[in-house]
Amino acid sequence: MTKPTDRNTRKRTDYTRRSKPSGASQSGWIWGRHAVLAAIENPRREILDLRVTLNAARELPEGTPHTLAKPDEIDRQLPDGAVHQGFAAEARALDPEPINAVLDPTHGTVLVLDQVTDPHNVGAIMRSAAAFGIRAMVMQDRKSPPLFGTVCKSAVGAAERVPHIRVTNIADTLLEMRKKGRFVVGLAGEGEQSLADALAGPDGQGHGAGLVIVMGSEDKGLRPRVAEACDVLARIPMSETIESLNVSNAAAITLYEAAKWRPVRNRPTEET
Repeated sequence: MTKPTDRNTRKRTDYTRRSKPSGASQSGWIWGRHAVLAAIENPRREILDLRVTLNAARELPEGTPHTLAKPDEIDRQLPDGAVHQGFAAEARALDPEPINAVLDPTHGTVLVLDQVTDPHNVGAIMRSAAAFGIRAMVMQDRKSPPLFGTVCKSAVGAAERVPHIRVTNIADTLLEMRKKGRFVVGLAGEGEQSLADALAGPDGQGHGAGLVIVMGSEDKGLRPRVAEACDVLARIPMSETIESLNVSNAAAITLYEAAKWRPVRNRPTEET
């Protein structure tokens, strides 16, 4: 793959700018038992209004301010079809971390989403990211959903546990990570290596804590410039009976495979 050079790096270094999604609100509704209870327990999440049914109120931490409401009253606050299980909270948006917080390779594995826009997929990927110990999830500020509603419901509480970072330019961000010593693996059907080989590296010892995994959008995959910014493109070996996997399923497989290499540096040496 193309190495990070001046030719591929824009002079404008706005990839470290913290920003909110274009047009996103500073507050929104979260619903569902796990999502709301996790939001309540998150000291970084400000709850503006909490509405619960009588049964749901019994599960709240003692002293939690709330308003009792009937299920249909909660329904009227939420989008059609929202399955709230008796829990709904209006909350302020979580502040993203700056990209500088994870540039150093020792800060753990980072997952990057290149214009993944479906909130069900983003939430499911966050759940996998929490399960497999991802340090943070990077998203483009104008092409990713806010962390409310369906994202939080699908994440089943993980949206409160996995730090997120928003950047203006994914490709520039990846190039900067590589300059700092991180190794970037992009997932693509046309990848030149299998996922297992790409994660193992040329010496079969993995890439340590400095791994960056990039997942492309639901319909087009990785954009060309984002793909060029990766160290290597990897594919998930599949039978010919199906063309591709849903991005959230592919992310779960990839993060599971990557987690095998996380403890490489701490493996005990064999006694001779």
